[in-house]
Amino acid sequence: MHTTIDTLDGWLAHCERLHPQTIELGLERVSEVARRMALHFDCPVITVAGTNGKGSTCAMLEAVAREAGYRTGVYSSPHLVHFEERCRLRGESVEAADLIAHFAAVESARTQNGQDLSLSYFEFTTLAILRLLSQAPLDVVILEVGLGGRLDATNIIDADCMVITSIDVDHVEYLGPDRESIGREKAGIMRTGKPVIVSDPVPPQSVIDHALEIGADLWRFGQDFNFSGDKQQWAWAGRGRRYAGLGYPALRGANQLMNASGALAALEALRERLPVTAQAVRNGLAMVELPGRFQIVPGQPALVLDVAHNPHSVAALTANLDAMGYFPTTHAVFGAMTDKELGPMLAKVAPLVDRWYFTDLPTARAATAAVLQQKWNAWQMVAGGQRVVPTAIFASPQEALDAAVVAADPADRIVVFGSFYTVGGVLLNGTPRLHSKHLD
Repeated sequence: MHTTIDTLDGWLAHCERLHPQTIELGLERVSEVARRMALHFDCPVITVAGTNGKGSTCAMLEAVAREAGYRTGVYSSPHLVHFEERCRLRGESVEAADLIAHFAAVESARTQNGQDLSLSYFEFTTLAILRLLSQAPLDVVILEVGLGGRLDATNIIDADCMVITSIDVDHVEYLGPDRESIGREKAGIMRTGKPVIVSDPVPPQSVIDHALEIGADLWRFGQDFNFSGDKQQWAWAGRGRRYAGLGYPALRGANQLMNASGALAALEALRERLPVTAQAVRNGLAMVELPGRFQIVPGQPALVLDVAHNPHSVAALTANLDAMGYFPTTHAVFGAMTDKELGPMLAKVAPLVDRWYFTDLPTARAATAAVLQQKWNAWQMVAGGQRVVPTAIFASPQEALDAAVVAADPADRIVVFGSFYTVGGVLLNGTPRLHSKHLD
């Protein structure tokens, strides 16, 4: 069957209808469609997997490479507001119109000779973006793994360098119940003889074992590369190269030096094909941008946007909030998926939050605001309820944010977190600039 669709929204709706499951792990079907399309890359490819820090690591690789004069392509997921954010060429999101031909090519290959293959939404959209990237005149392509690694659609590409960021328990229904089994899935992106950068300082043994088993060129944080720093600057050292007197990355937060170290190790591992200067490193890290990663929006009250959505990333968010200094009241807008460890997430940040604004999210996978409120009340009871914390429920992140702004004083802060959908919900009309009613 020949499908003619002339808008990106039309293609995305088609992808949603094709397959009953949002996620289906396995590479046989997606590999076959890629083979039918003769999908291949002529430039170096870096694939980045991990539980947290993937997006930041990709953004840093992109920023340094661009400062070095290279034409970059990046694939990342999910998006915050617009699907086109998933693909960046030379630092800019692609235009919707530029994707349509590639969706059509995937559909043609998928239905070739009447031998229809089933593709999930993620698989179909990944193939379309990979095809666009493969045909663009680029010097380096950076791929962010969607889920896991071994069976993720991005893993049909034999990358030239792999990065594995921090590993924590998430997506247990697909990846396994503990760090060892999850590490095993992430390790599936490794290739024999190719460099793999492990920036987790305490990686699961399964990651190390797999690298040794297949003969990958393992770069371990603390052994093959490291960083040091004081309040003013930091330094990085790898195999045969050092950078001293670096300014801190523009991405804020306690874990960003770990992510930056992994990115620099990857560039060092590819030095012969992608040489970068110390100046490119300095400038790239100083200018890197990525919305929703401990993004502080100046205003009164201050606004913090963070896509933290599991206990590990919420712990990092909590440490970062704590380091911001004193705010009379912290208002939290929170929406999250039902399959997340909600209790531990709420417990980690609870000491810093004075008012909760729980929100519904526009996906069937999300916990309702009412369920989140119940989880909070249950946790409060278990924790002994030392202090009274007001809570309220809302139909959307924007409504929750509006209510927080009304309740907040100019010196307060509002933090929006829990999911890409939560942060994306308050970015629909651009970055909010808050102006407390008390200033009117």
